[in-house]
Amino acid sequence: MGSQQQHQLEQDDQLESQRDHHASEAGLVQGLRKDDLELEALDPNKKTKYEEEEEKENLGLEEELSVERIFEKLTVPSWKEQLTVRAFFISFVLSVLFSVIVMKLNLTTGIIPSLNVSAGLLGFFFVRTWTKFLDRCGLLKQPFTRQENTVIQTCVVASSGIAFSGGFGSYLFGMSARIAQQSTDRSTSDIKDPGVLWFIGFLLVVSFLGLFSVVPLRKIMIIDFKLTYPSGTATAHLINSFHTPQGAKLAKKQVKELGKFFSFSFLWGFFQWFYTAGSDCGFASFPTLGLKAYQNQFFFDFSATYVGVGMICPHIVNISVLLGGILSWGLMWPFIENRSGDWYSKELGPKSMNGLQGYKVFIAIAMILGDGLYNFLKVLSRTLIALQSQLRAKDVKHILSIEDQVSPAVTSALSYDDQRRTQLFLKDQIPAWFAVGGYVAIAAVSIATLPHIFPQLKWYYILVIYLFAPALAFCNAYGSGLTDWSLASTYGKVAIFMIGAWAGSAHGGVLAGLAACGVMMNIVSTASDLTQDFKTGYLTLASPRSMFVSQVIGTAMGCVISPCVFWLFYKAFTDLGTPKSAYPSPNAVVYRNMAILGVEGFKSLPKHCLLLCAIFFGAAILINVIRDCIGKKRARFVPIPMAMAIPFYLGSYFAIDMCIGSLIVFLWERVNKAKANAFVPAVASGLICGDGIWTLPASILALAGVKPPICMRFLSRAENDRVTTFLNG
Repeated sequence: MGSQQQHQLEQDDQLESQRDHHASEAGLVQGLRKDDLELEALDPNKKTKYEEEEEKENLGLEEELSVERIFEKLTVPSWKEQLTVRAFFISFVLSVLFSVIVMKLNLTTGIIPSLNVSAGLLGFFFVRTWTKFLDRCGLLKQPFTRQENTVIQTCVVASSGIAFSGGFGSYLFGMSARIAQQSTDRSTSDIKDPGVLWFIGFLLVVSFLGLFSVVPLRKIMIIDFKLTYPSGTATAHLINSFHTPQGAKLAKKQVKELGKFFSFSFLWGFFQWFYTAGSDCGFASFPTLGLKAYQNQFFFDFSATYVGVGMICPHIVNISVLLGGILSWGLMWPFIENRSGDWYSKELGPKSMNGLQGYKVFIAIAMILGDGLYNFLKVLSRTLIALQSQLRAKDVKHILSIEDQVSPAVTSALSYDDQRRTQLFLKDQIPAWFAVGGYVAIAAVSIATLPHIFPQLKWYYILVIYLFAPALAFCNAYGSGLTDWSLASTYGKVAIFMIGAWAGSAHGGVLAGLAACGVMMNIVSTASDLTQDFKTGYLTLASPRSMFVSQVIGTAMGCVISPCVFWLFYKAFTDLGTPKSAYPSPNAVVYRNMAILGVEGFKSLPKHCLLLCAIFFGAAILINVIRDCIGKKRARFVPIPMAMAIPFYLGSYFAIDMCIGSLIVFLWERVNKAKANAFVPAVASGLICGDGIWTLPASILALAGVKPPICMRFLSRAENDRVTTFLNG
């Protein structure tokens, strides 16, 4: 209460000082106007003091706020000059790094924070270091520009994004026999085990369609409708700041912090490896809150990765995950387990989907679907309403002239920055015929190819998806511009249910639904990613052509890199995808069971599971309604259902890591908020990257048959006495 009073007093003081400031300004203005009236009587054509002061103030404000005036003396390179060999070499190296990190996160919890800041920062650091070296040697031919920096960031994010949208932790891995054994079905006809070649082939024919679907609409999205695309805008401001003298100094300090925590995280992962000679060994199985809490998945597992993730994610996300873990593993699962023998047979194994495992998976699915459906309808309705108002406010004929002419918004009075950006954004056009022709050509190849990879996915299923996909891609891209929320996984789940139900269980509906999910998810995901990149390019004066080419090259890299990275994990960790593994891949089980639910209906659910699913489905919608009704200030204290659902299957161990990350950020902001804002992303990225990169040598050691020398396990006193007695004979 004391802190609230103190905060209120501070606000009162601020208001008082603001009133004094405004009063003094008003007095100054009145004084200037009095002098002006006297001067006006003498010389009506002469500018008054008031007009001179106002003009100076306006000029000063424009100079202060104008980004492009800082760079106006620098020549903007052509779109071909922005695409350099060094940019794509650095992009390839960083793509491997980030693909490993995203794959690790994808196979553990599925929570993947935005890595745009890290990609932009590391790209800036590596190329700036290289160009400085060449400059000192007198060999530098082309300076490093913010446009080239944007190309690197775009390429890296496009490539590493395939590690998520490619479905290695969800729909693709959900097709495997290993995941099918943990699901309600035991059918051998709906199984396709992982393979590098068919992974690459599948991704190459489905990952590029989304890029061509939104290219003709780039001017509408960025210039006519002026969509914000918060992530793309934030990335652009970051890149612009790097290339100012002050920003370069800060970036150097940020990279230093990132390197420091990268080294710590990598060495910490290496140190932990020595104590993991068996299952449930090492610091990752440390019962920090007691053995009983450990059995219910409440413990701190010393993961630098998820401490870093917690530092990046908003506080409410971390708290929501922890609340979900307490609700499920602390209350619900013990309650249901006590009803074994009544609700389900006691003889069922812990992995049986007809037992406790079924409640864990299907109740989590119900919350995810409830949250996803609500947000889908909310974003879709907002998109349609905003689109309708935009079309009413402007001349539709002019707006939809995609490439040929400048819209009314462009010809109106704009700031210097907007004029400069719009001029260059419209300079390098991407012809509409190229985009439409590319979409049709790739769709034709895809329709002919995919049935050979998945015989259950008929050509007419794919044709129907591709007919609706451009409209859905536009909706997702537009909604992402309004809310920064991509609903790619939600569109994928819709495809699972629709195509799975259409195919039916007798014709491989489970596999057809999962494959259709991949087709849909890749289209809408890459579409929103590209429009984000167009916004970033618009704000950094990077050409749309260079953005498109960079996205295409990055996507092509990802189609090869991500399957190879997954294959390394799959071969190195033989228990990958099982509940007790270090890489349980929870989303793979969830997606497969969604497909089963779409094909078989509710008959596959255990006793009372449907009722509980309905309750949690409704609760997810109700919580979202409450969040939207009480306003943004209060909504930040209401948990997010999607985040709450994640630990239902996995447990709360990673939630504790994430909350520790949140606590670090909270305390840091209390001590020095400016420093925290500047360095939290760098420190968090260092923790995530270091621990993620340790996975590479750990995988190589596992493939080489090198095992850790020590097993550090924790036993109760009674178990320890029995072990001691046994060892002593």
